[in-house]
Amino acid sequence: MPRKLVIAIDGPAASGKSTTARLVAERLGYMHLDTGAMYRAVTLKVLRAGISPDDQRAVSELAQTTSVEFRRSDGTVRVLLDGEDVTGEIRRPEVTGAVSAVSSYAGVRTAMVREQRRLGRDGGIVLEGRDIGTVVFPDADLKFFMIAGLDARARRRMLEMRGQGVEAQFEDLVRDIQRRDSYDSTRQESPLRKAVDAVVIDTSEMTIEEQVEVVVEAARARLRGQG
Repeated sequence: MPRKLVIAIDGPAASGKSTTARLVAERLGYMHLDTGAMYRAVTLKVLRAGISPDDQRAVSELAQTTSVEFRRSDGTVRVLLDGEDVTGEIRRPEVTGAVSAVSSYAGVRTAMVREQRRLGRDGGIVLEGRDIGTVVFPDADLKFFMIAGLDARARRRMLEMRGQGVEAQFEDLVRDIQRRDSYDSTRQESPLRKAVDAVVIDTSEMTIEEQVEVVVEAARARLRGQG
């Protein structure tokens, strides 16, 4: 029986990686791990505790005692923070605004990367984030780096927020995405960057199904090669 794969999908905010990773995992019967949701959950806990996202020491200490789990329920994956379902809360604008700072700290990333590697050690997993192919699983069987134009990404983020009942100005979302790109790409700890062996997928003009098909076909080809 072919060994199950570890598939890494990286990319900047709103590039389409989360939806693609989730649907690829469904098609292959694999686990989907949204690593960004883990950092969002820690950020939510930081905000709830009244800790400044800029307080690296306090944030890192809090992360060491934080449990983030994923549980499938009624066909969807729920995010549990210390046992509480926070799937919706972690997508709130205040969390989005603080997550880049929180996720940049070595203490936070060490705690989360340890858990990500544990979950993926036996394969059969699709992980998405910003450093999966470079830091978390540099030896992943397949690596993809998803990109998209700034306007396309802002439109996607607007639709996502509208679906949550949150209205936002397009120009504000453009500025927020630019800020996050700059922060994530220049941070000292695990910056956003493409692995040298990652396949680039520009999703600007692609449908979700087209994006999914690229990854699924690559995975099936790799599995056939094993056989």
